[in-house]
Amino acid sequence: MYLNYFGMKELPFSITPDTGYFFSCSSHQEALNTLIVAIESGEGFIKITGEVGTGKTLLCRKFIKILDEINATTAYIPNPYVGPMTLLFGVADELGIQYSERINQHQILKMLTEFLLARAAAGERVVLCLDEAQALPVETMEALRLLSNLETERRKLLQVVLFGQPELNDKLANPAIRQLRQRIAFSYNLMPMTREDVSYYLTHRLMKAGYQGRPLFSQEASVLMHKLTGGIPRLVNILAHKSLLAVRGEGMQLVQARHVVSAYDDTDSFTMGKPTRLESLWASAGTWFRKAML
Repeated sequence: MYLNYFGMKELPFSITPDTGYFFSCSSHQEALNTLIVAIESGEGFIKITGEVGTGKTLLCRKFIKILDEINATTAYIPNPYVGPMTLLFGVADELGIQYSERINQHQILKMLTEFLLARAAAGERVVLCLDEAQALPVETMEALRLLSNLETERRKLLQVVLFGQPELNDKLANPAIRQLRQRIAFSYNLMPMTREDVSYYLTHRLMKAGYQGRPLFSQEASVLMHKLTGGIPRLVNILAHKSLLAVRGEGMQLVQARHVVSAYDDTDSFTMGKPTRLESLWASAGTWFRKAML
C-alpha cells in the first residue's frame, strides 16, 4: 500500500462513508442547509435525492451528527425495504423503546405516541432518517405517513427525512400515496461535483488523511478524473485510490493523466460491457491530455 510512501495516516479515498471526510461542495452544503432549515421549521417530511454515489449516506450521517450536537433524538433506518410492522419495530428499537414480542400494530403505535409526546413535552425534537428510501414498499410509506400524523397544536411530534435515489420521485408519484407526497415541504436534489470541486475534493481528502507534501494530482489528472467520473464522489474515490497505487508502483510522486486512464480501465464499474477509454480519449482530448500521457 502507499500510506508510508506518501506519509499518510490512513487511506484518503475509502468508499466507506466517514463524516470526518465530509466535503462541503456547494451542492452538499445547500442540501445540509435545507435539512437544518426544515428541521428548525418543524416540517413533517423532507426529501433528499441523488444519483448513486453522490454522497447521500455520508450527508445523512453528517446531518445526524449535527442533530446529536443539538440534543435531538434520532432514529436511523439504513434499509427500509420492510413491511409496516417491521418499520415500526425498527423505529422503536432505534428510540430505545422496550416492547413485548406479541405486541400488535395498535399497541406499538401507542407506545411510539407516548414516547414522542414525552419528548415534545421536554422540548426535544425527534427525527427519523431513512436511507435508500426508494426501496420503501408503498404500504410501508402509508404507515410512515400515519406515524407522521402525530402532532401537537404547534408542530409535528416526529419529523421524517427521506434519502433516496431519483427512483424515489417515481414512487412518490403513485396516487396511492399522494397524501404523503403533499406533506413534503422541503426537498433537494444532490448534484455531482464540478471540475473545480473535484480538484479541491482530492486535496481535502489527502489533508484529512494526514498528507502534508506537494500536490499529488496534476491538473490534467484532476480534469480527466472529473471527465471520467462525471463528478460522482464514489467514482472519484475509486479512481484516485487506484491512481495512487499505480504511482506508488512506479516509485513516482505525481499522479498524471495516464495513471487515471489505467485506473479507469482496471475498474469493472466503468468498463464492464464497454471498450477501454484510452483510444477514444486520445482521439478526442485536447493537447494538454496528449502531453500528459507522454
